[in-house]
Amino acid sequence: MQDEEFRQHVRQWLLDNLPSELVDVGGPGREHESFNERLAWERRLAAAGWTCLGWPAALGGRDLPLSQQVIFHEEYALAGAPARVAVVGEGLLAPTLIAFGTEAQRERFLPGIKTAEQLWCQGYSEPGAGSDLASVATRAELDGDEWVITGQKIWTSLAHVADWCFVLARTSPGSRRHDGLSYLLVPMRQPGVTVRPIQQLTGTSEFNEVFFDGARTSRDLVVGEAGQGWRIAMATLGFERGVAMLGHQVRFQRELDGIIAMAKENGAVDDPILCDKITRAWIGLRVLRAHILRTLAKEDPGYEASVAKLVWGRWHQQLGELAVEVIGPRSMFEPLDEWQRLYLFGRAETIYGGSDEIQRGIIAERVLGLPRQERS
Repeated sequence: MQDEEFRQHVRQWLLDNLPSELVDVGGPGREHESFNERLAWERRLAAAGWTCLGWPAALGGRDLPLSQQVIFHEEYALAGAPARVAVVGEGLLAPTLIAFGTEAQRERFLPGIKTAEQLWCQGYSEPGAGSDLASVATRAELDGDEWVITGQKIWTSLAHVADWCFVLARTSPGSRRHDGLSYLLVPMRQPGVTVRPIQQLTGTSEFNEVFFDGARTSRDLVVGEAGQGWRIAMATLGFERGVAMLGHQVRFQRELDGIIAMAKENGAVDDPILCDKITRAWIGLRVLRAHILRTLAKEDPGYEASVAKLVWGRWHQQLGELAVEVIGPRSMFEPLDEWQRLYLFGRAETIYGGSDEIQRGIIAERVLGLPRQERS
């Protein structure tokens, strides 16, 4: 099927199948919205073959070319389809298992990820190891045929609904920094795992603290070699900034269009300063799209992923700031609307997924060749 024909096919399927009550539902700061209905929608997508588009056909995917994966994500966002609830499993863990997992791991986990019957979360950040993941202190020790995990993770998105978590833990006693870490697959629904939601500025609680107090997982559920988990963890982060970002870019465009419409309606567009900020936001979005396309064209993107995080995190944060400026004094009142939530949630966008400071450090060291920053 040619790209334009494929685009029309996706567009028509969404038009025929997307429930009107799920349009523009969910997303950052709004993950609580219609969760069960969105999960049912996710499984409907899977049944129709709209999940795992880039996976190899031998592993249950459609093995679509990059251009058609991009088209699907763009059309999905243009239709206002709801935020995906299984994105951590499909977008992060599955590509990691395809690249580094054992055949047994792929056979066990990929089918449940594809059908959205198995939801995943990511156990990376800790109270003392946020963007600097090499400071991870959560430990795992072998006890016969099982790993026993002890420690705490924080800012774990959707942990309260997840069935499994991929956990970065220190498995080599006395190791430091990048050495001695392992990438473990850990069931969430067991004694020894406690999840505590964190209430955010938006009043919602999609982030969580997760406590492991003697939680267990099978010895064979380590991805890659034990003690060599840093490489696997970094590969997962690379997948996080992949083709789906173009879908996010379309959502960003719809948000910008909404702000422009609001500015025209209330006259804010006549303010030359606000008009300049709107213009700069429009230009910034084109720069973001161009960079993402350039990154996707490379077989092994390196520093480009860090640049992408810097660009979109700050751009989207500034978009929230622009929204409340366009609204004016009314933005100070409750209840919160979508623009106020955009602004409040945006405070975190230069922190989660790798803080701006860490991304700049990566670029400074790996691209510009500057001296490595001293870390404890």
